[in-house]
Amino acid sequence: MTPGIHLVHKPVGPTSFSVLEALRGDTREKMCHGGALDPFASGLLLVLVEPATKLFDYLHDAPKVYEATVRWGIETDNGDPTGQPIFQAQPTVTLSAEWLDGVLRTFLGWREQVPPATSNKRIGGERAYVKAHRGETVALPPSRIYMHEAQWLGHDLPHESRLRVVVRGGYYVRALARDLGRFAGCGAHLSGLYRTAIGPWQDPGPGDHVEVHGRDIVPWMETRILSDQEVGELRQDRPIPLGELEPADWPLPRGFPAEALPIRGFHLGRFAFLLRKMNGSLTAITAMPGTM
Repeated sequence: MTPGIHLVHKPVGPTSFSVLEALRGDTREKMCHGGALDPFASGLLLVLVEPATKLFDYLHDAPKVYEATVRWGIETDNGDPTGQPIFQAQPTVTLSAEWLDGVLRTFLGWREQVPPATSNKRIGGERAYVKAHRGETVALPPSRIYMHEAQWLGHDLPHESRLRVVVRGGYYVRALARDLGRFAGCGAHLSGLYRTAIGPWQDPGPGDHVEVHGRDIVPWMETRILSDQEVGELRQDRPIPLGELEPADWPLPRGFPAEALPIRGFHLGRFAFLLRKMNGSLTAITAMPGTM
């Protein structure tokens, strides 16, 4: 696995960690995935190798696109088909395309969302799903999340509906299905989930593997071309002039929130630094050793 970001397809069944370990094999390369998919889900999994692992926290800034199937009439304890039913009922409203359009619009933008008990959130240093699987009661506080777009792709009412959403990192589509089911009064869970894209990167499909290097890495950030002298200053933890910034190679969708994005520093065509603006200058957040 060469340093950089790798786009791989995760099938239904294995965990994201098991897919990562299969790719790692017997090597000692530093690797992580860029956001897990549950075993019942499939689609694009980002694998970060060597210096690219430093970019993990900045992947939340990119839009994630999911296609989901919402099964009406049953809420499960984990929000997906592998869980135990905890509520079953007939809808208390007439499930129609028009009614569902109106409800879905209320979930757009910034909201508070209670993550599923079987999420990756940490409680006292331990993953929530570990506690839940031990049978412990898990009560997670709401998280602030963002949905940019949402549309129904089709309905087979009152049984199920298909949905496409564009969200920021940290969003739980399982929690959306749960909350939609509670609005309808009948409960709901996800019977299927497919991550089609993260930012400009598309799911390569089963058996394919795409490598991302150079200017294609986190291309939603601005770029600063660095001189030899500026690289030396940054290595000494000294600021450099703001200089001329190049626009993002892949702009975020119009209206998508960008919260103080870092700047990519390139030297001789190599991604060398992550930078931040400070008092009219640029300082180094982290160096990106090697070649990506």
